[in-house]
Formats: sequence, C-alpha cells, structure tokens
Amino acid sequence: MIILGIDPGLAIVGWGVIEYQNAKFRTIAYGSINTPKGTRTEERLRLIFEGMNELIEKYHPDAMAVEELFFTNNITTGIRVAEARGIILLAAELACVPIFEYTPPQVKQAVVGYGRAEKRQVISMVTMLLGLPKPPRPDDTADALAIAICHAHSGASRLAQYFNK
Repeated sequence: MIILGIDPGLAIVGWGVIEYQNAKFRTIAYGSINTPKGTRTEERLRLIFEGMNELIEKYHPDAMAVEELFFTNNITTGIRVAEARGIILLAAELACVPIFEYTPPQVKQAVVGYGRAEKRQVISMVTMLLGLPKPPRPDDTADALAIAICHAHSGASRLAQYFNK
C-alpha cells in the first residue's frame, strides 16, 4: 500500500510517501510544499492545490492520511489552515484517492506508543521506523511521515471499510 501522509498548513504543507507491505516500511519520498509569506491567501491555496496534484500524479497513492485540525488560541491562523486543508482534501477527492483522518494523539499513539508524546519523540521514532539517515526537516515533513505511519498501522482495515461503503 502506498500512503501519502499530509500535515496541513498554509505556509508549509508537510508530505511523506511511504510503502507499507508485509509489516515493513519503505520510504519513497518526503518534503514540503512551501508558500511565500506575504502572498495573498488565494495564491497560496492555488500553490498548495497544484503541489498536491503533482504529488498525487507522481506517486499514485492508494490512500492519503491527513492530520485533523487542532485549534489553539489563534482562530485566524486556524481558519487559514482549515482553508488549506480543504484544498488538500479536494485534490485527493478529485483524484479518487481515499482520504483518512487522524488526530494528533492518534498519530502519537501509533508512532510512539503514547498519545501525549513530545514532538522530538515523534521525530526520533519516525527516523528509526523508516530507517532514515537523519531526522526529516522541516518538522512538518516529519509529522507527515508520522501520519503515514499511523495510517499504515490502522489503514488496511479502514481502507477495506472505505471500499465497502
């Protein structure tokens, strides 16, 4: 199963593509879609949409795993991230890629074994589980890979449910 993990954002969208087969991981690629600060929101959303389309076209994922939004104190930032997340979901839907969503505690539980793990613990486990030579950067990319790993651990049954709707 090829999984595209996404950590949504407006300035940085972290992404990671892994293959999970026979309980083994293979890292295919990872990186981020970056939008320039000071650019109109509409332009940033277009750049994210185009970047997502390129990733889907290049890697042909069987599933896309996306982190659910976690709102903190800044509602304006949360709204912008929600807009970017909507664009990300739209790109997957238009390409007929099944979408699965996970909360931050679910991701941490799947990767570290503890739902309140610290970011450094998640990055360390992602690096180890995927056999990477060094921790992925930026942190958004490490988060995207963690989301993909989370889906790999729970996704086979969820993917079957998706197609049996």
